[in-house]
Amino acid sequence: MNFMPLILLLVLFVCNIPIAFSLMLSVLYYFVFCNDTLAPYMIFQKMVAQGESFTLLAVPFFVAVGVIMNYSGIAGRLMNVADMLTGRMIGGLAQSNVVLSALMGGVSGSANADAAMEAKMLVPEMTKRGYSKGFSAGVTAASAVLTPIIPPGICLILYASLADVSVAKMFMAGYGPGIFLMACLMMAVHFVAKRKGYSGTRSHKVAWRDAVHTLKDAFWALLIPLGIIMGLRLGVFTATEAGAVCAFYCIFVGIFVYKELKLHMIPQMIKECVTSTAGVMLIICAASSFGNYLSWERIPTQLSELLLSFTDNKYLMLFLVNIFLLVVGMFLEGTASLIILTPLLVPTMKALGVDPILFGIVMCINVTMGGITPPFGTLMFLTCSIVKVSVKDFLKESWVLILTMIIGLLCITYLSPITLFLPNLLG
Repeated sequence: MNFMPLILLLVLFVCNIPIAFSLMLSVLYYFVFCNDTLAPYMIFQKMVAQGESFTLLAVPFFVAVGVIMNYSGIAGRLMNVADMLTGRMIGGLAQSNVVLSALMGGVSGSANADAAMEAKMLVPEMTKRGYSKGFSAGVTAASAVLTPIIPPGICLILYASLADVSVAKMFMAGYGPGIFLMACLMMAVHFVAKRKGYSGTRSHKVAWRDAVHTLKDAFWALLIPLGIIMGLRLGVFTATEAGAVCAFYCIFVGIFVYKELKLHMIPQMIKECVTSTAGVMLIICAASSFGNYLSWERIPTQLSELLLSFTDNKYLMLFLVNIFLLVVGMFLEGTASLIILTPLLVPTMKALGVDPILFGIVMCINVTMGGITPPFGTLMFLTCSIVKVSVKDFLKESWVLILTMIIGLLCITYLSPITLFLPNLLG
């Protein structure tokens, strides 16, 4: 009976009940039918208390940063930088797609926002230049996996809150894996583009004068990730305050520097910020009450003991957990997977001596990669619907990219300096 809420939760997911309501109904069932020592209204008290968390205040701020960026001209200038760097490469536009996702990681932190923007901005031009729709959608979805890994990714903040680790350290740890996966994807895109004959966007080098002009134009946009790193490292602000500073900075740049942010855009921006934030925060608050149930029944401890009974080799355990997370990601949405599994798996990993910061990056990559795999990949469905391509064609054209991401994930799992070099260097 004590495991019934978990079973009920899976049943509700399969029935396509929204994540937040599935979590709340499962916990409500537990406190009404399985445990009469606590009043059911404690569920809602726990949710309200979680909503008052200072750490999670970073979520609405960084959501706002992503929205403001789309209206302030920052995204377009980052696109120009990406094209300048990769335009001459084989598969130039596809390479620009990958680089732009990495640059967007330091600005928006949202995989879905990045995929939607690039599907509308880049894919029409890619198909016009002869790229297949399946490959264009595949590159867009696969590269969007980079966005939440490179700070200020929302999943980094969420994991830090759930696992009780430093948000600043999670931010520092995200850059190495993000850049490494970007390089892996660029190699895979080069391989596919060369086989299919996709050429670059230009055959000539960018003149120094044009390159300087592009970088100068994007200077204010490129300062954002640098400002986050230096601000956190020097103790100027916390991760939460960094979100507020970034939002104010993007507004300032949009109004006074690029002059593309207009007064009439404000209602639409507020609407996007509120709807996006409300959905994420409701899930987080519901997950907090679900975590109360897990702790009350000692389920994380029991699972840890069960896993340790199979093996006490941390390398083998990491391999098994990676497989488990990849499979789970095929059926559960990334945020739901992270919220449910973090409290269950982190105690086991700590018991085996795995660095929680490293494991956090591995988890964030895993659950985000679930977005590009069937049957419920949100990134897959999002890009396919915008590009108007079938899932079958998407998978046929993007399997090389997905395989490359899995290989890159294994490298990050077992080569810890990729993740921990920057946090250790900066203390």
